[in-house]
Amino acid sequence: MEAGEDFGPWLARQLKLARMTQTQLAEAVDVTRAAVSAWITGRATPRRETIERIAQALNTDLATVHTRTTDTLAGLPIGWYHRPGHDDGGRELGNAAAFAFDADVQVLARETCQNSLDERLPLNDRPVRVRYTLHELTGGALDDFRKAILWDDLHPHYTAVSESASQQKVGRVVDAGVRDMFEKGRLVLLRIDDYNASGLTGDDYDDGKFSAVVRRQLESLKSGAGAGGSYGLGKATLWATSALGLVLINSTLSVPHEGRTERRVIGRLELPWRFVDGRPYAGPAWLGRPDPDSPGAAVARSWWADEETVKRLYLDRDSDEPGTSFLIVGAHDVASLDQSTPDLDGDDEDGSDNEGIRDIEAMHKRLVEALGRDFWAAMTSGGNRLPLLEASVRTLRNGKVVVEEQKVDPTEHQPSRTRALRAFYDGTTVDRLTEAGQVALRTVPFRLPLSGGRRGMLGTHPAVLLVTDAEDADGAPNQVHSLRGNRMTIKKSGVAGLPLGVNAFQAVLLVGQAAGESVPFAEEAEEFLRAAEPPEHDRWGQTEELTLRWSHTAHHRIARLTTEVNAAVKELVARPKRSGGQGGAKLRKALTVPRKTASRRSSAPTLPELDGLDASIGAGGEWQITAEVKLPRGDELPAMTPVVLLDVRSGSRPKLEWAELVAVDGCEVQDGVLRFTPGARRATFRGSTDAAGHPVRTALTRLVLELRAGQGE
Repeated sequence: MEAGEDFGPWLARQLKLARMTQTQLAEAVDVTRAAVSAWITGRATPRRETIERIAQALNTDLATVHTRTTDTLAGLPIGWYHRPGHDDGGRELGNAAAFAFDADVQVLARETCQNSLDERLPLNDRPVRVRYTLHELTGGALDDFRKAILWDDLHPHYTAVSESASQQKVGRVVDAGVRDMFEKGRLVLLRIDDYNASGLTGDDYDDGKFSAVVRRQLESLKSGAGAGGSYGLGKATLWATSALGLVLINSTLSVPHEGRTERRVIGRLELPWRFVDGRPYAGPAWLGRPDPDSPGAAVARSWWADEETVKRLYLDRDSDEPGTSFLIVGAHDVASLDQSTPDLDGDDEDGSDNEGIRDIEAMHKRLVEALGRDFWAAMTSGGNRLPLLEASVRTLRNGKVVVEEQKVDPTEHQPSRTRALRAFYDGTTVDRLTEAGQVALRTVPFRLPLSGGRRGMLGTHPAVLLVTDAEDADGAPNQVHSLRGNRMTIKKSGVAGLPLGVNAFQAVLLVGQAAGESVPFAEEAEEFLRAAEPPEHDRWGQTEELTLRWSHTAHHRIARLTTEVNAAVKELVARPKRSGGQGGAKLRKALTVPRKTASRRSSAPTLPELDGLDASIGAGGEWQITAEVKLPRGDELPAMTPVVLLDVRSGSRPKLEWAELVAVDGCEVQDGVLRFTPGARRATFRGSTDAAGHPVRTALTRLVLELRAGQGE
C-alpha cells in the first residue's frame, strides 16, 4: 500500500460517500464482513487482487485506491447547498459583517495580510509569504470557469436577487456584478495565497480555524498573543470585495485532517434572502460534497479535490507548503473611484464607473501601495531578526502577464522608518540626532492599569521610540507610526506643538512585543492595546472591550502614552534647521499672531487665546498650521472659530478657506468651529489651507491666524 491517507479512514469515508455498507462491500469483493471491518480499523490490509476488486466496487481506478490522495468520484457529486429560509419567516438581506468595511482592495490587503501574519508558522523562523494575483477572464476562459463553479445551478439564485435588487443594497451590488460579467464579457478574479501559514485546520463544523472562517461570523481564533485580529470581522472583506458575493478556498493544512493535508476545497456564497422555484433561501450557500451524515445528505462540506479540479477553479498552489488560497470571484474596488478624475459633464453612459472599479492595473497599484504603507515594518529585517512577511502582487489576463510580479520593498515605500527600525535591530541607534541619517532612540513609559476596574498600576512597559530624518518617499512628514507584536502599522498621528524650525522627521513607536519579547510587561501591553483597537485596527482608544475588562477610564493610559511620546519627539527634534532648507526664521516672519494689548476689565468674560503656533508649507502649496490654545478656567467655554488671513499692507485682509481642520487634543471641531473639552487647560488643533484659493504663491505671503468667538463672522 503506497503512501497517502491511512487506508482504513479513507475506505470508511468512501463507503459513506457511496452510501455503501460494509456488508455490501464485502459481498462485492467476495470477503467476509469481518475482513472489511479489519481494514477500516487498521488491523489488516487487503491483498493486491482484493484492492482491484475494491476499486471496481467503488467505481474508481486502481491508482486512486493505491495513492488515496483524493476521494473517489463514486457517490455524492460536488454541488451547491443553499441554506433554507428560516421557519419563523426571518430574513437576512445580506451579511451585516461585510458592511463593517468598504469594497476597497486596500482595506482587503490590510485585513487579509494581517490574518496571514497572525497565522504564520513561527517554528522555522521563516516569513509568511503572501501573494495577490489579479486575473481577468474573458472569452473561452470565462466560459470554462463558469462551468467549473456550476454557474447554471447558481443562475436562478442570482436572477431572484436581481429581480428584487431595487429593494436591497446587497442585491444592487450583485445585480451590477452579474450584468458586468455578461454585458462586458469579463470577470476579475483576485486570489490571495499565503505560504508558511497554518492553513484552515480543524473539522468542518466543530471549533477550529476552518469553521471560524467558512461557517461562522464574529469568531476569531488566532494563533499567538501578538495577533492583530480580535473581532472575527476581517474575513468579511473577502466577500465584501466580491461583486458576486462568492469566494472559493483551497487550503493546505499544517495539521492533517482526515489523514490529509493538501487541496481541502470549499466555496462560500453570500447572497441576501431570496425566493427560488417556490422555496425561500436564507442567504449563504456552500460549494462542496454533500455530507452523508447530514439529513438527506444535503449539507455541503469541504472535499479533497484532485489537481485538475483546483486548476479549473484557479486555485492551484505553487507548493505543498501549508497555507490557504482565497479566490474572490468578481472582484471590484469601489474606493478607487475616489481617486479618479471626476466626470464634469456627468456623462457616464459609457460605463466608466464600472470600468474604474474593475481596472486591474489600478487595483494592482493600490494593492502595492497598501502593503507598503501598512506592513513595511513586518517586511523589515535587521540584526538577528528576520522579516515576518514577504508580499508581492501580480496581474494576469487569461493566463498572460499584464503586470509582472512585484515584490513589495519596504525601503521604497517607507525609507526613513525602515532605516529607523533596522538601526534598532542592528543596535546602531544614538541618543541624539547630530548628523543626517542617524536614528535616535528613547524609551517611553507606558503605565498599564490593573484589570477588572481595580485601582492601581500593573506595571510600566518601556515602549521604544525611534526618530530619524524624513525623506520625500515617506509621505507626510512629522508623523509617528505606532505598532505592536505583528508589526502592522496601527496608529498614525502628527505631533502637536512642534517648535518652529525643526527638521522634517519620521518616528516609529514600538509597543508590546514589537519592543522586544523580553521587555517587561510586553505581553500585558499587547493584550491591553489589542482590546483598545476598533475592528479596523487603525487606532488605540476607548472601546467596549477595554471598558469591560479594565475600566471606563483605562483609555486615559493611552492618552498619557501619546503625551509622553510627543514630549520625547519634541525634545529630540528641537534643534535649528540645517543650512539649505527653509529656515524656521523665515516662516516665523511670515506668520503673525495678533495680540491684544489693551487691558481688560476684570468683569469681562475671559476667552480662549492662541498661545503657540507652528507652520509649514506643504507639497501642494498649502499652509499647514498647528496651533495651541490656552483655555481659561470655567465650566462652559465659548465656542471659537479659527480664521486664517493674508497679511497685507493696506485694505482688508483676504480670508483663506480651510481645506482641513481637525482637533488634536482638548477640543473637537464641528462645522469649522472649535468646542473645548470642559476642564481642559489647553487645546490643540491642526489645519491646512485650500491652496487652490490662494490669490498669490504661498511662499510670497505672510499669514495671520485669529481666534474669533462664536461662528467667526
